[in-house]
Amino acid sequence: MMPHKLALAFAAACALANPSAAFAHALLKKATPAVGGTVAASPSEIRLTFSEGVEPSFSGITLVAQAGASVPLGKSSVDPNDPATLITPLSEPLKPGVYIVHWRAVAVDTHKTQGAFQFTVQP
Repeated sequence: MMPHKLALAFAAACALANPSAAFAHALLKKATPAVGGTVAASPSEIRLTFSEGVEPSFSGITLVAQAGASVPLGKSSVDPNDPATLITPLSEPLKPGVYIVHWRAVAVDTHKTQGAFQFTVQP
């Protein structure tokens, strides 16, 4: 086998042996408030836990009321005890209603992901 083909075969074998390293992305595992959930009172923060650590400088959320108005938020940060958990404080209490969280995450390996979910604050 030619040297460059041998190197290519070795690289392919390594990628297949450890697919999570080759295709790692910070996927949303858990949210507080819960995805699609209902809370009895306004939360003071939104916590998103991902499948791997995230870079807080490049990750964050926007929060929108169902009517379309943006909700003011504090600066997102990573939980000091869990680099996979992004915490975003709310600047003011939420009124009852449906809210949509739009999130974006940049993993420590620079892969980008994004998504959205909603939750409800009860009257």
